[in-house]
Amino acid sequence: MKITELKSEGLKKEYKAVVSAADFASKVEEKIKQIAKTAKLPGFRAGKAPFEMLKKKYHDSVIGEVLDNAVREGTAEVISSKKLRPAMQPEVKITSFADGKDLEFEVVLENLPEIKIGDFSNINLDKYMAEVPAEEVEKALGYIAQSHKETVLVEGKEAAKGDVVVIDFVGSVDGVEFQGGKGSNYPLELGSGSFIPGFEDQLIGAKAGSKVDVKVKFPENYHAKDLAGKDSVFAVEVKEVREPKAVEFNDEFAKSVGAKDMETLREDIKNRIKGDYENASRMKLKRQLLDALDKEYSFESPASLVDAEYKAIVEQYEQAKKYNQLDASEKEKSEEELLKEYKDIALRRVKLGLLLSEVGQDAKISIKPEDINAAIMNEAKKYPGQEKMVLDYYLKNKAAVDGLKAPIFEEKIVDYILSKAKVEEKIVSVEELYNFNEDTKSAKKSAKKSA
Repeated sequence: MKITELKSEGLKKEYKAVVSAADFASKVEEKIKQIAKTAKLPGFRAGKAPFEMLKKKYHDSVIGEVLDNAVREGTAEVISSKKLRPAMQPEVKITSFADGKDLEFEVVLENLPEIKIGDFSNINLDKYMAEVPAEEVEKALGYIAQSHKETVLVEGKEAAKGDVVVIDFVGSVDGVEFQGGKGSNYPLELGSGSFIPGFEDQLIGAKAGSKVDVKVKFPENYHAKDLAGKDSVFAVEVKEVREPKAVEFNDEFAKSVGAKDMETLREDIKNRIKGDYENASRMKLKRQLLDALDKEYSFESPASLVDAEYKAIVEQYEQAKKYNQLDASEKEKSEEELLKEYKDIALRRVKLGLLLSEVGQDAKISIKPEDINAAIMNEAKKYPGQEKMVLDYYLKNKAAVDGLKAPIFEEKIVDYILSKAKVEEKIVSVEELYNFNEDTKSAKKSAKKSA
């Protein structure tokens, strides 16, 4: 096969490939010979028919398959012979093909950039860490108590904020009941904000046996579009008023939530909070590192990869916009500003993704079975009491396991770079640890610029 370079502009490459008529005819004959081994023609046993008769019968029908194979093999030869690393699937266009003539086709692709890995010891980072304040442990204890609190029935009591009312209710709009607006024996904590704004307030002061018409307006961004922004009336009957029972933090309480005693429970809580702090610390450190790498390395990124990433980001934005789920910062900006910002994000993601991948290959980083097992165990820990269900899910779902591999690989690469960089631990307040909006000033620019 003859290969000619047509164009080379940055990462974009174009080649012309020619398969001679003789070579193509040889491939056709080879395919027919394969068919001949089992082909049956009238008057001949299977595999015994004359080749010329078979050639006449099957020539036209195998042309398409031989053409596809020739183009696929030829494209692979272009990539191999020119030592190319396509960023995405090459575009292939047949420019000339006729029986008895040369096959000509063009291959257009974007090559991955060459990245020279520099000295990571030039990167200086601050690792933010925070101590666990005693009041945070007590606050967490309060949340646990809240989730495990008991209530007691109080006869004749007027419902107050913090009480639980057991209610039956039927909702209607313009006098017509709507789907999902009915419930019975529902325990509603007044002040919890779990119902439509204004609903709970109208039950304050009610007693067991009270019947209240609660009038509320559904929010404009309500998930059920047919109810969004509409006025409604809920016919509510209060069946019970219950007061929360005071919780005593003692060993009995600790045992009720699965701990040996209060000392053990507090230590467990402290360790969980410490784990959260360590995760936040890792996130900040990783962001600093990526910022430093972004400044340190400069190379052209394949436009096709950037466009694909940009398209994915815009699709997420369109979905969030459709369901009114944009965050405050997005709502403050014009669409033009956002799209420009998304383009920059797409470029950064592709650039850093290519760089980390190159580092991984250069350092011969690989994913081992124990890495995957550890990741699955970490996922299981996120669902206390349901660990077996999570483990079974990954055991039966190969796609889910494969989905863990990319983040595992990235984290191993990040760990490798951090092991080479200069990382200084810095004790900060909890507020500073969780402040992710600040400029990452501590990601100091390296003295030496890498290619």
